Amino acid sequence: MLTPAGAGAAAEGTWLAGKYELVGLAGTGGMAEVYRGYAHGATGFRKPIAVKRMLSEYADDPEYVAMFVEEARVGSMLNHPNLVHVHDFGVDPSGRYFLVMEWVDGLSLHDLIYAHQLAARPTPWPVVTAVAIETLKALSAAHERRDDDGRPAPVFHRDVTPSNILVTRSGVAKLMDFGLSRAMDRARITQPHILKGKLSYAAPELVDGHDPTVATDLFTLGIVLHEGLTSEKLFRADSPIELLRAIKEAQAPRVTTLRPEVPEALADAVARALSRDPAARFSSARSMARTLANVLRVTPQSTSAEVVARAVADAEVWLQGRRAVDTAD
Repeated sequence: MLTPAGAGAAAEGTWLAGKYELVGLAGTGGMAEVYRGYAHGATGFRKPIAVKRMLSEYADDPEYVAMFVEEARVGSMLNHPNLVHVHDFGVDPSGRYFLVMEWVDGLSLHDLIYAHQLAARPTPWPVVTAVAIETLKALSAAHERRDDDGRPAPVFHRDVTPSNILVTRSGVAKLMDFGLSRAMDRARITQPHILKGKLSYAAPELVDGHDPTVATDLFTLGIVLHEGLTSEKLFRADSPIELLRAIKEAQAPRVTTLRPEVPEALADAVARALSRDPAARFSSARSMARTLANVLRVTPQSTSAEVVARAVADAEVWLQGRRAVDTAD
């Protein structure tokens, strides 16, 4: 997906709905572009925002529109400190839908991992674990959602990836992008091209055609944890068929075989989340978060927000260095 770091000058001076000013392109994903901007109000009020707008080539594609509308719908229903908040939803004069979201000042977990690779350093395992705990809190809010009448109305994310987890400069993790989510009262989005590029973060039962559940989200969070701790993608293949086979087999090397300094209790938690049998995984996001918190509780290393924030600051320096090299080349 996208990281909100490094906004450029694209779209400067563009306004949407008469109150949202776009000041720079933050990034472009598979179906949308995200801009940094400001929401304007009375008496000079101005607030930083992110505006996610569909790419013009997908504006008439029913499946992509359905995903975009679903993201807006779900974002409006969920409210949690570890979720990226959706403020507004509209359509621009050209017919493209746009989402107005909170601006998250920081990096994606993907960029955090990549920056540590550039610096030839492993991403600190306590930082990765702390980010995972906050992501699980966000998932718990979605999984435990109730409707206006108090009835269970869970939402399953289906697309938990390092790119969809943002880590702020103050050390807080926020989960974004519910475009592939499925509330219990919505039809499934099933077109194969929708999942292109996301398969490597899918649970084996999902690629077999089963409905998403709490367990499928926990499996994908297990993939993210494994990648953050080892700096390697868990499921890789030379062809889509081989990738599907690898996901269905769900053979994951134990984290400690690749990174011996990781606590065995943490490696156990990752292995449990990555169990091929959904029933063998954690019973809930809340339960998995408690297990990870117990791992951090006994480590002498600090996992405060300040420590996570420092990791983000270091990563930004390394990424800026890489961008400077690329520009010079």
